Amino acid sequence: MIIMTTKINIKPRAIMYPSPAVIVSAYDENQKADACTLAFATMCSHQPPCIMIAINHSAKRKTLEDITLQQEFVVGFPSIDQVSQTDYIGIFSGHDEDKLKKLSLTTTKAQKVNAPVINDLKLSVECKVINMMKVGSHAQITGEIVNILADEDILDDNGKISMKLLNPIVYDDVLYDYFSIGDKVADAFNVGLDVQINQQL
Repeated sequence: MIIMTTKINIKPRAIMYPSPAVIVSAYDENQKADACTLAFATMCSHQPPCIMIAINHSAKRKTLEDITLQQEFVVGFPSIDQVSQTDYIGIFSGHDEDKLKKLSLTTTKAQKVNAPVINDLKLSVECKVINMMKVGSHAQITGEIVNILADEDILDDNGKISMKLLNPIVYDDVLYDYFSIGDKVADAFNVGLDVQINQQL
């Protein structure tokens, strides 16, 4: 039996479930590290491997200025125990203070790009800009992934990054809440093979 529910129209807004909370870092003209927290980040190509981020250009974000200058950046994935630092980096502007120094977060130069890696984050993705464009309120930036740095303690027995060990932050842009990930529910590209198709549909 199919139970029908009532659909409610909601005013259009940016929405995606789930969204990651990532910290994007770049160098300014003096090779000083700056960073901002973003929820607008996603994979966008396998070959070449690429990630897309979007930064509000109307807010005069210092990190956006730095990425535009350097054409290189790093996407860092904070763990759930770093949620307060992640939120702080998203609240305050790099034009006003050295956020990383204030939080006692250290950086080193990335191996493949001219951008800072935040040492305290267990997973960092080094990117070169291959496309930038304005989409409404945001600058949409596509970066080709040229290197990935992962702490050994987030790798599984096969040497692959484990999301459970990383324990990344999930962000809800509608209610402005942070969440941790849940338990694994199934194997991708496998569980669907057991679906019983109703031939009457």
